[in-house]
Amino acid sequence: MTNEIQRPNAKVYDLEERTARFGEEVIEFVKGLERDEINRPLISQVVRSAASIGANYMEADGAESKKDFKHKISTCKKEAKETRHWIRMVAKANPHKKEACRKLWQEAQELTLIFSSILLSQKSKEESKCQNPNSK
Repeated sequence: MTNEIQRPNAKVYDLEERTARFGEEVIEFVKGLERDEINRPLISQVVRSAASIGANYMEADGAESKKDFKHKISTCKKEAKETRHWIRMVAKANPHKKEACRKLWQEAQELTLIFSSILLSQKSKEESKCQNPNSK
């Protein structure tokens, strides 16, 4: 279990760094939002879910079992999807920040797809072992 994903173009993506950078970008973004009765809870929610992606990825990277790894990656995916929701709500409450929200939403979407891919890969490995129990 490693924190790097290989792409066909041979570029290495470090998910630990990418998820941390995403959390930081969300924090920097919300610093520029007005603190009013609508934004205050939205800011809290989006920061919590965005930062949680990286925290759960760190736990997955140090998982003690395949089951624990799968659970933590599932949580990463869930938090990335939740972050997409909160970014959408922030965009609605702050129409003048729509373009910045779109970029953050896109990164949350890409992270969701990455974690989905990891889970599918784990599932196919498990199914492969079930079909051929003598393989390692």
